[in-house]
Amino acid sequence: MNFQTTVTTVLAIALGATAEARDPAQDERDLLKVEAALCRAFETGDADTLRKSLDKHFTLTDSKGTVTNLDQNLAEVVKRDPVYEVFKNHHQKVRLYGDAAVVTGITTLKGRSGKTQFEGDFQFTDTWVHREGQWKLAASHVTRLSKPAAP
Repeated sequence: MNFQTTVTTVLAIALGATAEARDPAQDERDLLKVEAALCRAFETGDADTLRKSLDKHFTLTDSKGTVTNLDQNLAEVVKRDPVYEVFKNHHQKVRLYGDAAVVTGITTLKGRSGKTQFEGDFQFTDTWVHREGQWKLAASHVTRLSKPAAP
């Protein structure tokens, strides 16, 4: 390999890496947008949106410590139990780590499971991975707050 070929190869690699780099501000907007879409999907029972946005190895650790997988979460949405009247995220913060991200915030829920009404605020931590050109939710962990979150 001669000097010119080496320089050309290095430039091609550098330019390719630059072309692949994503804009952090756009990543943050995209993550908040898909977070909002997931909330709407749980509210409306839209399993297709969940299927597209959750990683195939998705896990949820709920407020009681129960760990469920993608199929279990999709089954709840399909059978519409629980049913959500309100499923809204707020006070969100996004931290980016290349092809991974962590989003923290509060989810306000109101609805019913069977004949039991529920409502509350839950602190959440969502772990995202960038795969196949989009953000996929890989894991979520929620903790019920003892007092309602400030608006």
